[in-house]
Amino acid sequence: MKKRILGAGGLEVSALGLGCMGLSHAYSAPTEKNEAIRFIRQAVEMGYIFFDTAEIYGTQDNPYDNERIVGEALAPYRDKVKIATKFGVRFDLSGNTVPYPIIPDSRPERIRESVEGSLKRLRTDHIDLYFQHRIDPDISAEKVAGVMKDLIKEGKILHWGISEADEEYLRRANAVCPVVAVENRYSMMARHYETLFPVLEELGVGLVAFSPMANGLLSGKYGKSDTFDKRYDYRSNMPQFTAEAFEENEKLLALLRETAEKKGATSGQISLAWMLCKKPWIVPIPGTRKDEHLKENAGAVEVTLSATEVAALDEALGKMPMSAVFGGSRLTKTK
Repeated sequence: MKKRILGAGGLEVSALGLGCMGLSHAYSAPTEKNEAIRFIRQAVEMGYIFFDTAEIYGTQDNPYDNERIVGEALAPYRDKVKIATKFGVRFDLSGNTVPYPIIPDSRPERIRESVEGSLKRLRTDHIDLYFQHRIDPDISAEKVAGVMKDLIKEGKILHWGISEADEEYLRRANAVCPVVAVENRYSMMARHYETLFPVLEELGVGLVAFSPMANGLLSGKYGKSDTFDKRYDYRSNMPQFTAEAFEENEKLLALLRETAEKKGATSGQISLAWMLCKKPWIVPIPGTRKDEHLKENAGAVEVTLSATEVAALDEALGKMPMSAVFGGSRLTKTK
């Protein structure tokens, strides 16, 4: 697979990463451990060298399961792959409805506990890219960045980034310790972070795009009759998967089908190629559990859209009615 560079720090990754969250969290019941390990290793064989996880991507019974699976799966390839993980949040499990609210916690002592735990679970002596999972309103950007600077000096992390970053926080943090990437929600249905693009280019910061296919909707593989398990699957409460939303999004899905037909591609590949061809520093990290989708997603890297074609899609998207789209788990302030 082709490679890309994230940030001025020169972190080289595959043009497409694998978001590993769905293997154990938020998308139906967790994948059986051995199957998850086989799947991740299959991704490496396909050319994926960038893998995204987090300390909280597990279940109530096994809250750290995702990191453990990723660590075991990638241990034989550790010198060939880049691993991103995250610190700074935990779930509020007091309720029974998914998605669970998130409690931000980026106190320096908590970060230290998190990095040590992640290193152990990932079976590694360093983390390639360490993201602050969500901004903690009680801890300054400067304080968090200071801890990151120390962890880099200690060799425990090589680079750091911020998830769901805004301009003010990014600038303040970057002034203390250079940020390699932000990890923000970005797709044809969630384009609000495009206002941050000039700042990313100015500072030399890459964008790791999560939910690049709007939680799978833009793959074109779902319809109004599809249902999801309310015990595990966040899509059961996502606005873009209601029957009404499919009607609202028909023009969008039709645009993807038409463009895909012209390019000899699939709808999902077009949704990924659209952002890959927009900026050389954007790296999408779609998640999946199926080998055929893993291969299909990788094929998006070979789909070329000209600047004129990307601009035409942008113009059409800007005028098109769409449903609401899932915007992330609710934050709570209780630590």
